Amino acid sequence: MNVSILIPVKKDNKYLRECIENCLALEYSDFEIIVLPDEDINPPYKDRIRVIPTGSTNPGKKRDMVIKDSKGEILAFLDDDAFPKRDWLMSAIRNFDDKNVAAVCGPAVTPENDTLNQKASGLVYSSKLVSGRHIRRYAPQDKCEVDDYPSCNFLVRKEIFKQLGGFDTNFWPGEDTILCLKITKELKKKIVYDPAVLVYHHRRPLFLPHLRQIKSYALHRGYFVKRFPATSLKFSYFIPTIFVFGLISGLFLIFMPAAKFLYLGIIGLYLILNFFDSFVRQDSLRLRVLVFFGIMLTHLTYGVYFIKGLFSRRLSDE
Repeated sequence: MNVSILIPVKKDNKYLRECIENCLALEYSDFEIIVLPDEDINPPYKDRIRVIPTGSTNPGKKRDMVIKDSKGEILAFLDDDAFPKRDWLMSAIRNFDDKNVAAVCGPAVTPENDTLNQKASGLVYSSKLVSGRHIRRYAPQDKCEVDDYPSCNFLVRKEIFKQLGGFDTNFWPGEDTILCLKITKELKKKIVYDPAVLVYHHRRPLFLPHLRQIKSYALHRGYFVKRFPATSLKFSYFIPTIFVFGLISGLFLIFMPAAKFLYLGIIGLYLILNFFDSFVRQDSLRLRVLVFFGIMLTHLTYGVYFIKGLFSRRLSDE
């Protein structure tokens, strides 16, 4: 199968160059690389890739713009700050032998060369306390079918993508949720998660860049609970908000002896679970401390902005 790797980007940067170099080294022969910057750029290996300027717009719209220009039977979506393992395409393509498989995805693992604060962000995302069953997005897990997956490592049949009209949305992030919803609920097709379909994804460092990303995810997920309940109306997405509500309401009950001990007990249990999760998975004391506070701030930020998204009448990117 011929594959078109689509990489949306604002402008040339070091991560994009790393991404292109690793794509060119893939153990697969039948593919093209299409880079989609806002304006024309001149990266290394320009003779071996295609650069199609799109103007300033979001990644979903960039990918929609080049459906007709791509040559592949499979469209492979990759972020500019991610790069694939050498057998990425080879591992992905074998899943398309099943005609009912419309899309394939895999984990986006934090690279070893990330900074300490980036690694801390990656460890927060890969914590079961934060991601729960969605941990598969950040660390290899068992092969399975999924109904919602990020587009930083996502491959889809071009005919399916065209049939659905592309992403066809102003939402970003969240365009991938809508596409997955159409694939699984409208077309009744499969999206296969394969741990061998692995890319490395540079993280936004703790604390502020990481939390701004969490804020955006939470706003959209909260809003999508109303707009797209088939994949977003799930109890797990409400847990951080329940946690925040419990923290606040507990302050008013703390003067009641029975409620006080229950409240402090729950807080204590949470801190213990966080401590073990943060301190067991790495050796660096500084990294342990960063992850410990990163998990708490991630829960608080997501909890607050999820409820804000839930009660928003519309989002600015509609």
